[in-house]
Amino acid sequence: MDAKVYECVKEVFETNTPFSRNLGIKVLQDESLNPYLRLERQDHLIGNYIQDILHGGVISSILDIIGAIVAVDGVISRMKYEQKAEIMKKFEKLGTIDMRVDYLRPGRGTYFIATGEAMRTGNKVSVVRTKLKNEENTLIAAGTGTYMVG
Repeated sequence: MDAKVYECVKEVFETNTPFSRNLGIKVLQDESLNPYLRLERQDHLIGNYIQDILHGGVISSILDIIGAIVAVDGVISRMKYEQKAEIMKKFEKLGTIDMRVDYLRPGRGTYFIATGEAMRTGNKVSVVRTKLKNEENTLIAAGTGTYMVG
């Protein structure tokens, strides 16, 4: 992800979106410049306090957010020579059309990493496969999402 595009994504999903701010997600990039999310374990995100595991809604939310980031990245990465205002306009049309989550293990951990990979990105729709793992690289959940991108 180009530096200008990355800054736009961080601004939208880490700073400007109240729900993402409430979750406390951090938008990061790996060594190949692929975006990913990091979420620290926080008491207000726990769904089962006896087992100390993430709420299922938190799991689906973080998978939805990384899915949206990967989906829109497929479109805005082609815009790296555009002005920031033009790039930011692409986020206006971004929305989840459909999403499926498979909960594979309880959401235990001190922090969680969400990643995604675009299966197909067109001019209007993108399909993304997502994963959520904990700090031990244990796969907690996987999802598939379809996103409106244009």
